[in-house]
Amino acid sequence: MERKTFQVPNIGCNGCVNTIKSEVSQINGVQTVNGVVDTKTVTVEWETPATWQQIEATLKEIDYAPATLVNP
Repeated sequence: MERKTFQVPNIGCNGCVNTIKSEVSQINGVQTVNGVVDTKTVTVEWETPATWQQIEATLKEIDYAPATLVNP
């Protein structure tokens, strides 16, 4: 299983985190999505067939593009 923690500057509230969770969780292979409003960080865990490229593309599509990888 792969895991990345990254900052998302557009996170402003729990609604933002819920949107990210909802959209990213729909990707086949994504296991968990957690976000923290205070630190503007998101952690995603996934396995095949999901890829980081798919996850990143989905985040960009919903206007929550990842900025800085905290834990690549």
